Amino acid sequence: MRIVVVTGMSGAGKSTALKALEDLGFYCADNLPMPLLKQFVELLGQIKNLAKVALVVDARAGEFLGGFQAVFEAIRSAGHTVEVLFLDAPDQVLLRRFSETRRRHPLGGDDLRKGIDEERRLLGGLHDYPGAAVVNTDGLNVHQLKGIVQERYGKREGALGITLLSFGFKLGLPPEADVVFDVRFLPNPYFEPTLTSRTGLETAVQDFVLGSPDAEAFLGLAERMLRFTIPRYEREGKAYLTIAIGCTGGRHRSVSIVEELARRLGAVHSITVRHRDLEPGS
Repeated sequence: MRIVVVTGMSGAGKSTALKALEDLGFYCADNLPMPLLKQFVELLGQIKNLAKVALVVDARAGEFLGGFQAVFEAIRSAGHTVEVLFLDAPDQVLLRRFSETRRRHPLGGDDLRKGIDEERRLLGGLHDYPGAAVVNTDGLNVHQLKGIVQERYGKREGALGITLLSFGFKLGLPPEADVVFDVRFLPNPYFEPTLTSRTGLETAVQDFVLGSPDAEAFLGLAERMLRFTIPRYEREGKAYLTIAIGCTGGRHRSVSIVEELARRLGAVHSITVRHRDLEPGS
């Protein structure tokens, strides 16, 4: 079985991640005590055709977390794979989220700072676990976090998950980006009265952006670089590659370039396309 252990800080988005994994067909369970994890996996192994499992393990397990490495090794020895997804956010972001929702921290009660400090201590080993995917959810809305989870875990096991992501610099760099291209040097459709309110998903905007000689030159260079690097990322065992293309607002130039790069690379590679600043809530 493929087992994804979802963990991380309270308020960082574990519930959203678990729902996204459930939508991908994972069998999901929340708040499992670490000492029972191996037995639980053995029990799930009796279910016919169950291949994907997502388990939330967090600081509510307390000092039991100290034995997680031995538990993971025992599960791997039984023939399963174990992946760790650690969701994190800066302390000030977690404090704000708890204040907005008026929830009590599971470890600190009314003393939020004490609870966050204790949680970081207990989860330190999982955060630093070799191969763990650490996702900083600061600046991500629910839809964006769900998209990241689906990109990472919707692919077949062992394949390189490649995402082409458009974004606007004015709203910040995407924290999940591995490679970033800046296309703000291209002519901007925003200043064309007939194109301002449209997006790079529309033919008129794409024709304007891609018709520039600089756009054609950039696409040729970017395509050559990615065709060179992607097989080498695969050879090194990289699981996920997010290639982010940014313009000012993330609605015209970056979207058009992402769509064209996806068309050019899609014949050889399996590509996921996401337009961050066209999504609901962005």
